[in-house]
Amino acid sequence: MPIQHAVLALLADGPGYGYELKGAFEAAVGPQWGPLNIGHLYQVLDRLSRDGQVSSTRVSQAVKPDRVVYAITEAGRAELAGWLDSPSPRTSGFRDDVFLKIMAAAHTRDADTVRHVLSGQRAFLLRELRNLEQLRRERTGDLVVSLLLAAAARHVGADLAFLDDVEEALLHDAAVLAALPARREAPAPAAGRAAA
Repeated sequence: MPIQHAVLALLADGPGYGYELKGAFEAAVGPQWGPLNIGHLYQVLDRLSRDGQVSSTRVSQAVKPDRVVYAITEAGRAELAGWLDSPSPRTSGFRDDVFLKIMAAAHTRDADTVRHVLSGQRAFLLRELRNLEQLRRERTGDLVVSLLLAAAARHVGADLAFLDDVEEALLHDAAVLAALPARREAPAPAAGRAAA
């Protein structure tokens, strides 16, 4: 997931250097995001610099190598404002490995296979939910992180509800799985056209 706008938001608070921005990002979004790869962050900063959205200055240090400090530019502020002003579509649409797994399990037309896939996914999601609730209890002092953890928990809850829907649709009546259509053959290419 692109993080350039989050980096611009952090720099809108004032200039910063790589590891400082990494720590600020991780503190701002909370533990459910996971650690930010510093190499990826520097790639983002290089891209923002090339695009004129941040400027950089080398600052000498007595013992360590020079530090590069980044600051947001007016172009960066305009980009950040435009991003904040527009809605965010799902970055991967509704493409999800779980959907593909359920499709594959359903096409076996075997109720035990479907049950096994649903059971494994449900157990995983329940563990995720417990972990998120534990993190929320531990991070009570940071309202924004608490809200982000609550959003993550709601996503997990929606995924659990989807598994309930699948179970009801596919396993409530044994005849439903058996009646799923078999894979259809692709139509033959029209005469005179080569198959792709």
